[in-house]
Amino acid sequence: MSATARGQGQGKADRAGAAEALRRMAEALKSGAVMLDLQCPVCSSPLFRLRSGEIWCVKCQKRVIVVKEGEEPITAMSDLLLASLEETLLRKLQELNKAMRDEEDIGRLTELTRLISGLLDNLEKVRRISRRRR
Repeated sequence: MSATARGQGQGKADRAGAAEALRRMAEALKSGAVMLDLQCPVCSSPLFRLRSGEIWCVKCQKRVIVVKEGEEPITAMSDLLLASLEETLLRKLQELNKAMRDEEDIGRLTELTRLISGLLDNLEKVRRISRRRR
């Protein structure tokens, strides 16, 4: 294949990728996302704030963390980590709830109750830390 033919094939792929990115942007807007005046540091595409509050690059299909001037990256990442930890704790509570519902063995129920209590304590701590940070 000649360099010209390869170049033309690449141009079609670029146009198809751009059209797909535009389609995803339109879908994001339809679903309530807001286009921000910020650009993705990787692809320079506009960033969107989703209804969940996450900032998202629809072209890269990745979450983007915005670090304010003077703010340490680890500080911005800690908010994300706390949200992820809360979600994990809630999922585990849901799993234990289901297991507890079907359990008849008293020893196992006692163990499940102890696990649930510990997870609830940790969930409360994560939420308290998250509130303080806001």
